[in-house]
Amino acid sequence: MILFDANNCPPMLDKDLYDSWKSKMKLYMQNREHGRMILELVENSPLIWPTNEENGVTRTKKHAELSTAKKIQADCDMKATNIILQGLPADIYSLVNHHRVAKGLWERVQLLMHGTFLNKQERECKLYDVFDKFTHIKGELLHKYYLRFTQLINDVNIYNMKMEQFQVNTKFLNSLPPEWSKFVTDVKLVKDLHTTNFDQLHAYLEQHELHANEVRLLRERNQYLLTFMAN
Repeated sequence: MILFDANNCPPMLDKDLYDSWKSKMKLYMQNREHGRMILELVENSPLIWPTNEENGVTRTKKHAELSTAKKIQADCDMKATNIILQGLPADIYSLVNHHRVAKGLWERVQLLMHGTFLNKQERECKLYDVFDKFTHIKGELLHKYYLRFTQLINDVNIYNMKMEQFQVNTKFLNSLPPEWSKFVTDVKLVKDLHTTNFDQLHAYLEQHELHANEVRLLRERNQYLLTFMAN
């Protein structure tokens, strides 16, 4: 599900949650064309450009002179570099944008972040706060809402934080907008929130999204009419 939503833009680095960003960035890279090669270049194999020797002088080959396989590798390294740079805040970007090899850039960002890690208690407090404030965004489709929640819970799991299944499920359901209230009540009656996971809750609610949208449109129309009449 996270991979499905990874087509828009790379995740933006939160300096206090570097490990989470790193994990999401790898998922994003894997979902690109030639994703495995991109990730391999970033993590393990820096791009080494072939060279030519002419008249006793060694020079780096131009892109047009590369073999097909090397061209793909060079293009993937450039893609990886661009992906990483797009996911950096302005102050970090300005420190590393001179890097032209993906692995070197990746390692430089990691080095810069090494001294900014929060201790475990601070990280947990920050994520608990994000979890507490999580809510539906106006106009957001159920699937997008579900993906954002999935990413949040993924962060929680990355840092080995413990949350009760009931707590997670209740947050997922109670943060939905008013048009979902009837269907939230229904799902609470038919599902055990102590054992069901929120993926199953999403699958159940998804069947009723059309009706929920109709309720929302009707409510918005009535609000408009009331405002119009009041004026």
